[in-house]
Amino acid sequence: MKYGYFDDTKREYVITRPDTPAPWANYLGSPEYGALISNNAGGYSFAKSGANGRILRYIFNQFDQPGRYMYIRDNKTQDYWSASWQPVGKDLEAYKSECHHGTAYTKMLADYSGIHSEALYYVPLDQTYEVWNLRLTNQSAEDRELTVTGYAEFTNNNNYEQDQINLQYSQFITRTEFHENRIRHVIHGNLDWAKEGEEVDDELVIDRFFALTGATVDSYCGDREEFLGRYHGYNNPQGVEKGQLSGEMCYNQNGCGALSTVIRLKPNETKDIAFLVGMKGNKEAKEIIVKYENTTQQCEKELNELITYWHGRLSHFQVQTPSAEFNTMINTWNAYNCFITFIWSRAASFFYCGLRNGYGYRDTVQDIQGIIHLAPEMALEKIRFMLSAQVDNGGGLPLVKFNHNAGHEDTPEDASYVKETGHPEYRADDALWLFPTVYKYLAESGNMEFLDEVIPFANKDEGTVYEHLKRAIDFSMNRLGVHGMPAGLYADWNDCLRLGKNGESAFVALQFYYAMDIIKRCAEYKKDTQYGIYLDEKKNMLGKIINECCWNEDRFIRGYTQTGEIIGCKTDPEANMWLNPQSWAVISGLASEEQADTALDTVYQRLNTEYGAILMDPPYYKHAFEGALAVIYNAGSKENAGIFSQSQGWIILAEALRGHGDRAFTYFMENAPAAQNEKADIRKLEPYCYGQFTEGKDSPHFGRSHVHWLTGTASTIMVGCVEGILGMRPDFSGLCISPSIPKEWDTFTAKKEFRGKHLHIQVYNHNQKESGCVELLVNGEAMKGNYIPFEKMTENTDIVLTIS
Repeated sequence: MKYGYFDDTKREYVITRPDTPAPWANYLGSPEYGALISNNAGGYSFAKSGANGRILRYIFNQFDQPGRYMYIRDNKTQDYWSASWQPVGKDLEAYKSECHHGTAYTKMLADYSGIHSEALYYVPLDQTYEVWNLRLTNQSAEDRELTVTGYAEFTNNNNYEQDQINLQYSQFITRTEFHENRIRHVIHGNLDWAKEGEEVDDELVIDRFFALTGATVDSYCGDREEFLGRYHGYNNPQGVEKGQLSGEMCYNQNGCGALSTVIRLKPNETKDIAFLVGMKGNKEAKEIIVKYENTTQQCEKELNELITYWHGRLSHFQVQTPSAEFNTMINTWNAYNCFITFIWSRAASFFYCGLRNGYGYRDTVQDIQGIIHLAPEMALEKIRFMLSAQVDNGGGLPLVKFNHNAGHEDTPEDASYVKETGHPEYRADDALWLFPTVYKYLAESGNMEFLDEVIPFANKDEGTVYEHLKRAIDFSMNRLGVHGMPAGLYADWNDCLRLGKNGESAFVALQFYYAMDIIKRCAEYKKDTQYGIYLDEKKNMLGKIINECCWNEDRFIRGYTQTGEIIGCKTDPEANMWLNPQSWAVISGLASEEQADTALDTVYQRLNTEYGAILMDPPYYKHAFEGALAVIYNAGSKENAGIFSQSQGWIILAEALRGHGDRAFTYFMENAPAAQNEKADIRKLEPYCYGQFTEGKDSPHFGRSHVHWLTGTASTIMVGCVEGILGMRPDFSGLCISPSIPKEWDTFTAKKEFRGKHLHIQVYNHNQKESGCVELLVNGEAMKGNYIPFEKMTENTDIVLTIS
């Protein structure tokens, strides 16, 4: 069933049925102030940290409540509804609504009882508070008197876990006060005698506010129980039913902000008001509120600033192909998904509750790749940060704390780090993700000086970026297993696959092989001849080992346990075929043409489904070895033969690198959210963002997806499509264009910003080929092959490539 459509002009997804199979969310804000909102206004807010800066309460794994609610009551009939369909939930025969999720804003339109409402939610650009702008229009033929009530439910502690669990503490530190046009919510208010910023028993006074602008406050309430009423819910709060709030404030128990105003509208008359929420002291809150004296003008200005900023970011790479789904994802939603994941890592969603108080090393370094072609300057800042979280031995800190202090951090060798983060050892793959990420940045930006920039290590010492990469090579080289491949350590990319500290991962071995190829290019640029010779020797040796130890007739195995057991052997009763070693054998450049095509064919025959390629097959059940933790999951779920979405990007890229455009595009379409817009009741997740995994063929819910938004899938799919299918592959000196497209595509265009140049690219495919290049013209000049040296590019560069 279809619940909405893509508006590609406005870059919005428009939900036309509010009763979606799950809450369909959008992100508002920045790393300084984040907000998550569903199509029915459920969600929460936090300052800086979802774990320790939570402002608005949300109950996870329930019914998408509470949220940012604005109630509308007709004072003549005493009927009431909400500006979002929920929480009141009027009959959809009478209540008509649309939710427009855009780039960092959400707008909800509703029509009920002759009143048209538009609720706009956003966090102003570069600000640390949120705005709920409500516009009401009387479309009836008579005068109307409406009581509008805004409701925000505060957490009683900044720490989400303390608020939800430690009630004997958190309920007795909270109180609310009313000031002029706002509710002030104070935590630890009994410490207000202390100087600002002064801690008492490790605690501070914390201020939040909920304010009304554009109208006067006619009644208010700061106590949740008083607002809702005993045995009432968010759908029928007694404060709304009565039409007037009691004025009761919270002293202990649960604080909230509830503000009501009476609005009188003549026929066709429109009025704007706004509610504001933030974690601000009284003085700063008052200063913010003053800005919204002209509510309509201020909100329109701020919305336009957000649209200009985000659409400007997305404009740096745009395509037009024969596939509407591909265009929608690459031009807007995959790109926006990449930015959100880049900003929030795995911090806060409707699945991640915010308690992961730091950045996963591998997650974050991979996420960077998805935005490099759109915002290399943003990528650079985060690359520097992640390099500063690399230990002087070359490994990455498994979890990088939000308050990371480069040069002074403990490491997994220190009991204090293990106690604080829960990560007892290094992971084999963490630092290896630096190589493709740093390379993509250097190639996209042309900023080769970055290799010589000095950056501290996490614990001590400092070194150039080039030295950081060399130490990452040393980290793996100094930790080899019995066959000479990188040791498994605590885990490789698959946290549910523990091969043992001295086991060996074929996946990590292929990553290491690829890493040596990348740093060899850096060594050549720096004329580091001796190191280049060393790399050639080690890489050739590793390649021989992988081929001898890991090639198994028509596939690469997954690895060896530290007891010598082979994982992923063709004769194994379970888990005998794994996806990632096959794609990475191609991506790394190790596989011969025959091996590559054979392995990819085996993947397509054994692992592919209508929703993408499953991670491995058959699922673990009776024959799992001790480190096969995936066996704890139901068959077809997550790492136990689920369709792990991040891996789809790698198989797309691998097929494209082999010139298999049809198959690369098939994998894209099988997993693309936009291609499942009419299968929403099966997929459940938003049809505009990726999820972590889809249930595989061994599940009774084959095709159902889970864990939305914050997933490495966004980045890998973007790379697979831009570098693979579209073939945009920059290097240190220029740009190679090598598309691998479906035969049926007769043409496509791309606009790309590249090192300050505007590239206008037209690709022709007259004879229905999947790949190749018979001619490349740059401003009318024929190039050799499909490569464009940077010096051939002008401010506006016209590029025409003919595949056949």
